[in-house]
Amino acid sequence: MTSVTEVVHPLVGSKLTRLRDASTPTPEFRALLADIGCLLTLAATEHLPTEPATVTTPLTEHEGVALRGGPPVLVSILRAGNGMLDGVLRVIADADVGVVGLYRDEETLQAHEYVVRLPDLAGREVIVIDPMLATGHSSCAALDIVAARAPARIVFMCLVAAPEGIAELTERHPSVDIVTAAVDSHLNEVGYIVPGLGDAGDRLFGT
Repeated sequence: MTSVTEVVHPLVGSKLTRLRDASTPTPEFRALLADIGCLLTLAATEHLPTEPATVTTPLTEHEGVALRGGPPVLVSILRAGNGMLDGVLRVIADADVGVVGLYRDEETLQAHEYVVRLPDLAGREVIVIDPMLATGHSSCAALDIVAARAPARIVFMCLVAAPEGIAELTERHPSVDIVTAAVDSHLNEVGYIVPGLGDAGDRLFGT
């Protein structure tokens, strides 16, 4: 069953408040999006398996840990996912990165694929990144593509999630866990998250 982790932290909360503010300019929005992506990464990776690793410090040998199987694969849902991706890569600089490009039909709210570029996902840990989990249609369409490649585990990481999107993802991908900065109130009549932060892609790219 899908678990939902809402990361409650003063830094996350204060940065998310600035993101929500309609007066926040594009350059600051970009920086904040990357910052929160960085901060959420700890929660999205706390399950990663490790194995013993011995290193030599300036004083002695020390047995620590290394990631078993290497770093997770990061999959960004274009275009807004790339805003968070920059922050995640600050923490996992050696991760392989894939992209899934989707656009939403504004009448039906259904997602349509236009590009998929993914590394080998078989047996690997995967984090799928998109700032918004609204209706869940785009997120689930991307997860369909990722899950078909037999990863070991998938975590979906987003800035804000609507209850409707969480329900959709839970029904269609019950093994995928969600990490988010906030679970918002609801969707409005045109499928936007309330209170939300508007269209993350438009605000990120100034369009």
